[in-house]
Amino acid sequence: MDLFDFADSNEIAEGEQAQEKYILSVSQLTRKIRNLIEYRVGEVWVEGEISNLRKQASGHQYFTLKDKGSQLSCVLFRGNAAKLKVDLEDGQEIQLFGEVTVYEPRGNYQLIVRQAQLKGLGALQAKFEALKNKLNEEGLFDTQTKLPIPTFPNTICIITSPTGAAIKDILSVLKRRAPWVNIILYPVLVQGSSAAKEIADAIHNIENWSQEGKIKIDTVLLTRGGGSLEDLWPFNEEKTARAISSLSLPLVSAIGHEIDYTISDFTADMRAPTPSAAAELIVPDAQEIRTQLQSINRSLSYRVSDTLDRWKDRLDYLLANTLINEPPRKLANLEQSIDLNTDSLKSALMDSLREKKDSITDLGNRISMCHPAKQLETVLGQFNILDNRLENVMHGLINRSNERCEKAAVAIKALGPDSVLDRGFSLTQSKDGKLITSTKNVNSGDKLETRVSDGIINTTVD
Repeated sequence: MDLFDFADSNEIAEGEQAQEKYILSVSQLTRKIRNLIEYRVGEVWVEGEISNLRKQASGHQYFTLKDKGSQLSCVLFRGNAAKLKVDLEDGQEIQLFGEVTVYEPRGNYQLIVRQAQLKGLGALQAKFEALKNKLNEEGLFDTQTKLPIPTFPNTICIITSPTGAAIKDILSVLKRRAPWVNIILYPVLVQGSSAAKEIADAIHNIENWSQEGKIKIDTVLLTRGGGSLEDLWPFNEEKTARAISSLSLPLVSAIGHEIDYTISDFTADMRAPTPSAAAELIVPDAQEIRTQLQSINRSLSYRVSDTLDRWKDRLDYLLANTLINEPPRKLANLEQSIDLNTDSLKSALMDSLREKKDSITDLGNRISMCHPAKQLETVLGQFNILDNRLENVMHGLINRSNERCEKAAVAIKALGPDSVLDRGFSLTQSKDGKLITSTKNVNSGDKLETRVSDGIINTTVD
């Protein structure tokens, strides 16, 4: 039904009946008026003076907006009130944006407020947009020229008011997250007509310090707490923006609340939503670093332990390999055989000596019984000869056994893999230790170890 039709559809005569007088209820008429106003007027900006402001416990606010000729009832609901940057007060010259409607229970038309700004801020906003467009066209906002923010700064210079709440929040966060950082506070005005010049001069002075090498600054933080557009205006001045752009040090801007944006935010190398957030962005968290280092330490310990275990298993395998251990084993067997032969030879010699001694004793008895001096001399001479022969035989046997052992050791060494490797040959094994004796034993992509005289060469089969 058309909004301008004041008759209800169910009140229209059907067919060709003559028209009758239609009587509306108060509610019906009020609703028609409401629809007409919302359609015809809708959302508007309106300015005037606030009076009769009432802030309810529910969070809603009710007041009258007036000028010299008229007045308008206004309502600001709690959800919209939380989004405003302006605290409403009686007598305030204000510009309001909202929807004109009718409050049906009372039949009063009113403005449901969505936005509010102090009178005169419209010109400031226009000035803000003009400067923003100008500087953007000049390239001051170009992301390609932004400097990276150091991950682990040693010295941070903070440009702000020394008495504001922002510096307290920042220092608290920095002390908690990075107590090793050196803080330089450059005090400036952050509000008023002379604030922009002080801020620009501070930035230029910091640049001069850096260029002259007087002090090494890693990061600059430009910050202040929240406020109205007028309060934040020093950070929208062209001189402030150009000072930031000329700085050769990385600068972080943290102006006002999260919803506040200034020209300084666009010119800075990084924008933080709040001063506290800026402090968290420009320094690492010591606890997080400690946790990461502990995790890295555990990972390295595990990897080192795992690597050592794998190499130990490999060494154990090599030590158990028959080919490598065969020459030492043969030498050990020969040494054992020499020891056994030596013991046997000694036993045989001792037996022979005992037999000879027994024979000599018998001869001596026989001589003593016969008393032939010449025979005794002869027997003694024969004994000496036999004794020398026995001794010579013993030394000869021992020398020949030693020579045989030495020859056997030389032969074993010559036949061992180390000697073969020294002559230029190599030994190729698979990763599981099997000898490669034919091309049929390998496939493409297999990992091989080739042993030469001075080391091991790892290869991959094509």
